Amino acid sequence: MSRKLSNNEYQKTRGFRFRQWFDGTKDPYLGEVEMKPVRDLSTATQITSEKKSDKKMFLELVYDMKHNTQVKLFRRLYNAFAVLFCLLLVAMLLAAVSNLPLIGVADKPVNNEVSQRYIENGLQETGSVNIVTGMILDYRAFDTLGESHVLFAATCTVLILLRVDKKGRKDKIAEQAMNDRLKEPKNDKVLQGVAKILVPPIIIFGVYVILFGHLGPGGGFSGGAIIGAGLILYLEAFGFAKTERFFKESTYKKTSLGALTCYCLCKSYSFYTGANHIHSIIPLGTPGMILSSGLILILNICVGIVVAGTMYTFYAMFRKGGY
Repeated sequence: MSRKLSNNEYQKTRGFRFRQWFDGTKDPYLGEVEMKPVRDLSTATQITSEKKSDKKMFLELVYDMKHNTQVKLFRRLYNAFAVLFCLLLVAMLLAAVSNLPLIGVADKPVNNEVSQRYIENGLQETGSVNIVTGMILDYRAFDTLGESHVLFAATCTVLILLRVDKKGRKDKIAEQAMNDRLKEPKNDKVLQGVAKILVPPIIIFGVYVILFGHLGPGGGFSGGAIIGAGLILYLEAFGFAKTERFFKESTYKKTSLGALTCYCLCKSYSFYTGANHIHSIIPLGTPGMILSSGLILILNICVGIVVAGTMYTFYAMFRKGGY
């Protein structure tokens, strides 16, 4: 039989020390680790100021910015070239302004046959009551096609630069999404109430501006901007979880690709028939009616879709790097 240990002997065994550690009655590091007294806050501040002073003195001794001849020469040349550049720019602007034609002169470059053609024959040739819409979506539709592609290319660039990589980073994405959800004003009753009242009229008004762009002020660019603003307001009020039910990244890609493809096909037909002096089979309709102006109504819808998706995508990407 084993001999019963006394209390003093038992306290020296490993079992007693393990039991103390397991029960939490003794800190195993207490008295075993070298401890340093806590420095006073004033002492720490003094040490920090001394380090800053030493760093400043080191930079002054090494670089000697005040007495360095090369730095002095560079600064003088920089100031001289800056003054010369400003003088040259002012002279160029004054020369350009002095060569501008007088106001109201009949032979100004603006008063040529192009603008006269737009004003006098625009309604007859395009069927659009709005001369501006007829100009940008019929006479100069190729430029508008380029502008729409610029928006799409800019959005693709933002997607590449700001999107969160989803491969091998599921935990980080989930953590980021959770933090973003906490920042969203889900419990802001005032904002949500206002959004419930304003978002539907904003979207409807944007659709109206797009559909009636050939009959009055408006069009795809302005109507798409209005719809994009409505989507952003809805996102701010209800968060990404509810917004992603009807508008995701794939939604934007599909709608933008479809709108740009439709635009290209429609205007390719117009370019082909116009360049070859072939009569177009698409009727212009009755001016002033909703179904008129040929392809302008369809092109307005395409441009509005691209602009609305671009605005919302830009905001979503800068907001959290994804939809």
